[in-house]
Amino acid sequence: MTVIESATEINLPVEDVYKFLADMNNHQQLMPENIYNWSSTEDEASFTIQNMAKLAIKISNRIPNQELIAIPTEKAPFDIELKWTVTPNAQGGTTAKHIISADLNMMMKMIAAGPLKKLADHQTEKLKEVLK
Repeated sequence: MTVIESATEINLPVEDVYKFLADMNNHQQLMPENIYNWSSTEDEASFTIQNMAKLAIKISNRIPNQELIAIPTEKAPFDIELKWTVTPNAQGGTTAKHIISADLNMMMKMIAAGPLKKLADHQTEKLKEVLK
């Protein structure tokens, strides 16, 4: 299993950050430009990654004010889990961590690991920007 992590610090309480992340409609604001055909509800989202694949995900697990896990609802090119965790930090704000776990063989790892890391980093940067 390939695990990719990206974290950021946000000057808002855990509850506010969790509330934003708990609604898949908000995740469109965190996506890079190569994502299009976005469609979402509070629990599900589907989109196309330019030159790659169409992906549909749904929130499969929620632990209020701690963690959200999203998994594909349709067959994906590989097994993947998208997790967000939120924890209080020492400054009274939130540490938000995006963890992507993907079951990649060596060939897929060479192709997909870089773009997945860029995606995780982009989403945590955008989260901090959007929730200023």
